[in-house]
Amino acid sequence: MSIGDRRTSPRGWVRRLAVLMLAVAALGTVGCRQDMQDQPYYEPFEASELFDNGTTNQPLPAGTVARGLLKEDTHYWFGRNESGQWVETLPAQIQGSRELLERGQERFEIYCSVCHDSSGSGRGMIVRRGFKQPQPLYEQRLKDMPLGYFYDVATNGFGIMPAYSKQVPEDDRWAIAAYIRVLQLSQGSTVDELPADVRNELHEALAADHGDSSHE
Repeated sequence: MSIGDRRTSPRGWVRRLAVLMLAVAALGTVGCRQDMQDQPYYEPFEASELFDNGTTNQPLPAGTVARGLLKEDTHYWFGRNESGQWVETLPAQIQGSRELLERGQERFEIYCSVCHDSSGSGRGMIVRRGFKQPQPLYEQRLKDMPLGYFYDVATNGFGIMPAYSKQVPEDDRWAIAAYIRVLQLSQGSTVDELPADVRNELHEALAADHGDSSHE
């Protein structure tokens, strides 16, 4: 076979094609850049001459509010109406229900009863151990206060009572306020003021308890 025949043989073309592909690949790597991967960037709080205050971390523009936290609903967020007065009712997004009161009772027992006692008398455990006694929640002055007042106190504190806004979410603060109102109504109310079905349940429970006691 002559030299010319060898160059045009299938094996020769395969070799030439392989060499050509390697050459193209090599040229491609020479032209490849990593600008997006290796572009310069700043670390948090790193010094920078780009800004007048000399740091990469810039303050938020005045009036900036995180999405969803504008707090335009003053009733829900602050317990006040647009005039700044404490509201008398629950916010529209808080549904008054048995579940709400049960939640309020649970949160009250956890966060409030240590001072206020489970009945709201103000004789909780830490009061009995020397802490200043708060006013009973069923005093007439507090019974006359609007519902929003109790939400506000739970949010911002009052006197020696600390704020609970970090420990208790807004919905739970409203639940506590609603439960406090129930406690207030329970103190000084008579059995005759209860709905008929509740009175019947109470009488049945008392009768059953009395019957059990007579057999002891």
